[in-house]
Amino acid sequence: MPNPLNPSTKKQRIDDLAASTAGGGVALADRSVGDAGHVEESAGVSLIASAWRRLRGNPVFLLGATISALFILLAIFAPLLAPHDPTARLLIDQVRPQTNPIPGAQPGYPLGADSVGRDIFSRLIVGSRQTLIVGVLATLFGFAGGLALGTLAGAFGGWADSLVMRLVDVMLSIPSLLLAVSIAALASKPSQWTVIIAIAVVQVPIFARLLRGSLLAQRASDHVLAARALGVKRSAIVFRHMLPNALGPVIVQATLVLAGAIIDAAALSFLGVGNPDDRQPEWGQMLGAAQEYIYDNPALAVWPALCIIIVALGFTLMGESLREALDPKSRR
Repeated sequence: MPNPLNPSTKKQRIDDLAASTAGGGVALADRSVGDAGHVEESAGVSLIASAWRRLRGNPVFLLGATISALFILLAIFAPLLAPHDPTARLLIDQVRPQTNPIPGAQPGYPLGADSVGRDIFSRLIVGSRQTLIVGVLATLFGFAGGLALGTLAGAFGGWADSLVMRLVDVMLSIPSLLLAVSIAALASKPSQWTVIIAIAVVQVPIFARLLRGSLLAQRASDHVLAARALGVKRSAIVFRHMLPNALGPVIVQATLVLAGAIIDAAALSFLGVGNPDDRQPEWGQMLGAAQEYIYDNPALAVWPALCIIIVALGFTLMGESLREALDPKSRR
């Protein structure tokens, strides 16, 4: 039996320990972990990749994304997909105010015609383009305005923050549709641009408040504190470090705001403060024109209303799924 106090025995044990550490240390570690329980190691993934893993298995997101994608494709290729000219009065000879004010469905005209003989199906297809243009432009302008105000309030603080937030509070205290109607009514002549501007102004406080909150969270983050300690200029910290990291929730919110913009645009056109030119069909405008015949021919109002509801539902489902996937607090 070797003597533990023998120097040669000690040296042998040290050599064995060094060999096990250099060559077999990992195996020892694996065995010890295996005795306690198998631990699987996986490579880290980014927030976007992790969110996409959840989204592609989420039927709600897939449904919303499918509806939104089909709507966008329909709007882009509307002139090619419409079977007839939406402004041509092709069935005007069948319009009889006393007996048949609205021509019904017939071969080549699956949804019939309106009160002046224009194909409803073609007008719905072409009207999707106007609805998309109004919704997207209003959202982009509202995003730009909210970006400016939210950056000013959240990044610099002080009196600028107080002033901007009081303005935002006043705007949020007014119902959005009432505010949009009031802004659109100020125009001397209603047009598509008055609708876009009115809806954009209504959306500015939404983006401004959300971006301010995101920037306030970024101000206390470690990388911003480190940049300040290194003497980086405030403007560089705001636009290179804080703002890019704060835009994620705002961009997700834009999908939800787009759904609201489509509904608000239809509401303004329905109330008569939208584009009065019916040669450019728009779903809200078609819905308003159908009110005169709502009792005898409700289909005139049903079809554009269904289009508005389905498209708004698609963007809402997609936006809510994106928010849940990107927000750790709301992950299911």
